[in-house]
Amino acid sequence: MEFVRNKTLEKLKYDLVRDNLIKYEDLETAEQVAEAQHVNIGQVLISSGLISEETLLKFLESKLHIPYVNLEDYSLDKKCLSYINLNNAQKYKVIPLFEIEGILTVAMSDPLDLFAIDKIVEDAKCEIEPVISSENAILKKIEEYYSSGSSVGQIFIDENKPKYDWREVLNNEELTNSLSDEHIQKLIRAILKQAISDDIHELFFEHIPNGLSVTFRKNAQNVSTGEIPAMLVSSFIARLKTLSNLDPTVSELPQLGKLSFKVDDVALIASISAFPTIHGERISIKIYKPPKKLSDTGLDEKKINTIRKAMSTPGIVLVCGASLSGKTHMIYSILSDIATPDKNVMTIESITKYNLENVNQCELNEHIGFNLDKAMRFIEFQSPEVLYFEGISTKEGLDYFISLVFKNKVLITEFLAENIADLMKKMSMSEFSMFKSLLNCLIFLHNKDSVEVFDKKALEKYFA
Repeated sequence: MEFVRNKTLEKLKYDLVRDNLIKYEDLETAEQVAEAQHVNIGQVLISSGLISEETLLKFLESKLHIPYVNLEDYSLDKKCLSYINLNNAQKYKVIPLFEIEGILTVAMSDPLDLFAIDKIVEDAKCEIEPVISSENAILKKIEEYYSSGSSVGQIFIDENKPKYDWREVLNNEELTNSLSDEHIQKLIRAILKQAISDDIHELFFEHIPNGLSVTFRKNAQNVSTGEIPAMLVSSFIARLKTLSNLDPTVSELPQLGKLSFKVDDVALIASISAFPTIHGERISIKIYKPPKKLSDTGLDEKKINTIRKAMSTPGIVLVCGASLSGKTHMIYSILSDIATPDKNVMTIESITKYNLENVNQCELNEHIGFNLDKAMRFIEFQSPEVLYFEGISTKEGLDYFISLVFKNKVLITEFLAENIADLMKKMSMSEFSMFKSLLNCLIFLHNKDSVEVFDKKALEKYFA
């Protein structure tokens, strides 16, 4: 299985040794780790501390005679976003900066990727001039600019129009008589608009004899909002998958993707899960709102200080609550609060909901065999100080998670529980005896306005 390559570094990696920037044996180790983790060698060199990102970028600048541009405080020409769509920007880690006299200057993390340059030239239909930039900086700019402007692969909702039921769009004669991507996307846009308007965070589509049912889930109740007729189902599912970077030709295997859209100038992320059933694919959408600062979550200063203290000491911080209670949102706020450039904070997630500054987020990919088991076996090579596991589903995973505490790691994870009594019952199982003794802090979200925070002393009483 081929790992993600950076053609520029593949060509110049031995020059790093010749210039005494890294040792040959360190290069060999980094190559092995990169192949095992399916990432490029540059990411491994930087994350392992073998070379700083700035040194590496300056090295590439001198070798390639291609200018290096620091994107941190750089303002792009938004008119140029139309030259490169969101999918290609993310795929090739490239973003347009400005265009002068028919020449488009683009920031790239891999300026020797000729295939990427050819694809960009083909789409932009103009000459390309690359400059070198940090991969992380490019991805941050992609999220910042493509979330705030029109781009292919995103859905933007116009909230100036009066609120309407999505079925009004469905019943529009123009849509009914057309199967074009544009008209199908209008239907997707309308469903998402109503979901956000009704404060819905989970919705799903199921095959029925006459088409596809559209169901919103709120307060643990499923509410049917209408049906998409059979003649539109294939086009609807294909377009939704394409927007979510899923393969529209595959329906026999589960797929997990991510959809970006916008409401009231707020960029939102949704995870899209397609799962095969005997009646056809069931598609579930979970919408995640952008994380707030920890100080803006409604917690008082005492609770915030308890969390910060727990996150500074080896041990486990557990975030609990019912489904859609905001567990992930709270964890993202905590990670953002404690993450600094000099601290190695890492995550292992099925889907990364939002890019967090100073956090090394890892997204699992079952399609290429990069599952939780493989992530756990290799994550220690990265020497994380703080580690977020999205979920632990096996006894082996729990044992490994616990073992990391004895290696001076700060761990944070989430647990599904309807209430404190439900949590206590689940934690009474013998498998959790060591886990409980290592808890530094328990955060229980009853709802968005009611959050309890227990420190280690209080937990000792609970689990006595």
